[in-house]
Amino acid sequence: MEKVGGGIVTGTGTGTAAARKVQRLAEACIAEVPPQYIQKPSNRPDTHIFDEKDDDDDNEGSIPLIDLTGLDEEDKRRSIWESIGKACKEWGAFHVTNHGVDLALLRRMRSVARAFFEDLPIQEKLHYACNPSSFASQGYGSRMLAAPPASSHHPPQNEDADILDWRDYFDHHTLPLSRRNPSRWPHSPPTYREVVVEYSDEMKVLAQKLLGLISESLGLPTSSIEHAITNGIGDFYQNITVSYYPPCPQPHLTLGLQSHSDIGALTLLIQDDVPGLEVFKDSHWFPVTPLPHAILVLLADQTEVLLLRFFFAPIFFSPIIFGILV
Repeated sequence: MEKVGGGIVTGTGTGTAAARKVQRLAEACIAEVPPQYIQKPSNRPDTHIFDEKDDDDDNEGSIPLIDLTGLDEEDKRRSIWESIGKACKEWGAFHVTNHGVDLALLRRMRSVARAFFEDLPIQEKLHYACNPSSFASQGYGSRMLAAPPASSHHPPQNEDADILDWRDYFDHHTLPLSRRNPSRWPHSPPTYREVVVEYSDEMKVLAQKLLGLISESLGLPTSSIEHAITNGIGDFYQNITVSYYPPCPQPHLTLGLQSHSDIGALTLLIQDDVPGLEVFKDSHWFPVTPLPHAILVLLADQTEVLLLRFFFAPIFFSPIIFGILV
C-alpha cells in the first residue's frame, strides 16, 4: 500500500492551475511523471551516497537527539547547550525532545494539514491559491520561489531552476503579527486557523529558547543571537509551510524537494511517519529518521552568516516522501 507523507516547516513562483498541482497528477494515476519533474541523473535520489560508519565511530551517522529536560537547572542546562553546540558544529542539525510544545498540538497541526489536502475538493483548495505574479506569496501552490521570467532585468536561470518538485504546499505568513492574516488561510477543517495560530506562537517560543542555547554554547549572553537577528527588524519573521508529497509512479526519477539550504535563522520541522528527508554532511547524504515526539532543528543561512566561524547551514533534500511536512 502506498503511503502519503510530508511535514510542517516553520522558518524564519507558484502555478495556480489545477492541472499543475502534483496531487492532481497522482490522482489521475499517470504511469509516467511529466518531463518537467524528472531530475538530472546526478540529482536523482538513488545516486546519493549514504554514509556507513564503523561501529566504534563516535559519529554513527544519525542526527543528534537532544533532550531539553532540565533547562532550569544549571548543570543540566550546561550539558544541554554543550550538546547543542557540538551538534551545530558537526551537523548543523539536531532533534529535540521535551521541547515544551504540547504533543497534542503537534498531532492537531498534522491532522488539519492533512485534512486540507485530502478532504477538500480541488476547486475549494484553489480559493487559497498563491498569486502567480508575486514572489513567494502565501497560500496553496506547487512551486515556491519561482524564478521570474527571463528579461533584460532577469537573465535566464540555470536549467535546474526549471525542474519541478513532486510536492504541493500551503505557505502561511505568521510573524510578525502585521503579516498574519488568518482570513487567507483555509476555513476547513473548522479548527485550521486556530491551530496554525497556536502552533506559530509555540514555535516562536521554542525558536527563542534554541537561539539562546546556541548563544550560550558560544560563551555569549543568552540573547545575543536573537538580538543580532532582529536588529533593525524588531521581531521575528516566521513562515509555516505544510508540504504534501503524493505517491509518485516513478520516485527514482524525482525529488519531493530538491537539495537546498533555508533562508532565515532556524528551521523547525515536524515530520509524519514516512522517511525521506536527508541531510548532507562530510560529502555524504544521511537519512533523517522521523521521530513522532521530536522536532528537527536545522541551522539556516542567516545563522550561518552570523556564526560563520563556528557553524554551517546544512544542505538537505527530500526524495519522494509520501506525506506531509509541517
